[in-house]
Amino acid sequence: MSKIWANTIVQNEERYLWFAVMSVINFVDKVLIWDTGSSDNTSKVVEELIKVNKSKIDFREIGPVDPVAYTSVRQRMLEETKNDWFLIVDGDEVWWDKSIKKLVDLVNKQGDKLDSIVTPYYNIVGDIYHYQEKEAGKYRIDDKKGHINIRAVNRKIPGIHFEKPHGQLGLYDLNHLLIQDRPQAERVFLDAPYMHFTNMIRSSSRKLDEKVPKRSFKLKYEIGKEFPNDFLFPEVFYREYPSFIKSPFQKMSKSFYLKSAILSIPRKVKRRLLKSKSGY
Repeated sequence: MSKIWANTIVQNEERYLWFAVMSVINFVDKVLIWDTGSSDNTSKVVEELIKVNKSKIDFREIGPVDPVAYTSVRQRMLEETKNDWFLIVDGDEVWWDKSIKKLVDLVNKQGDKLDSIVTPYYNIVGDIYHYQEKEAGKYRIDDKKGHINIRAVNRKIPGIHFEKPHGQLGLYDLNHLLIQDRPQAERVFLDAPYMHFTNMIRSSSRKLDEKVPKRSFKLKYEIGKEFPNDFLFPEVFYREYPSFIKSPFQKMSKSFYLKSAILSIPRKVKRRLLKSKSGY
């Protein structure tokens, strides 16, 4: 069986980090959590994670980094990942048990024949009950377009490394070819979604009126599609978690809803027009 490590670089991710790590930790062999200068309760969350999973967690406080240094940290983490496959799990990405198990099973069965695995995700906007429509997803990999990403990668790809500053960061091979541009036969799309909270407030240090770097705060005013009433969110949200961590089941405020409703109209019209032109 292939060994899989999770790589997690964080900065002020107190809101969802517990759920992100706990959603995958029972399915991977190790989780590297490296902190690049958090000023909120992120380290406190990690302390709680270590209490219940000490043998699986490698925690390091790297300190603040700029976009270029961030890439160096990613590369160092990659080089210290001494195993077959690695899973990129940001502090705002939460998996369903079924999804992560499906991915790990695929790696164990076909990992020696694959370079990478593409998975879809729900891009959460406003609150946990709403997600961005498919037309808003801009990523294209092979014949797929939408909210998709490569999160599982074979460590044995020749010369695998990170290039470009955070914001443009990409994984490349020995010939400086992006992983998603390598032969399609060595890559597979797996219908194993996760939830992505990048457009939500993820820390008490990131207030609506703060002038924070764009790379660390992407709050989006938009009314997304509503999940059905019987929708089952990732199991980890229903399990016990430290009392100082806020419940993810909080609805957006009325003021947020009103502003989002106004700003959503031109965006959705534009997406419909682009969809009709592109054929996607």
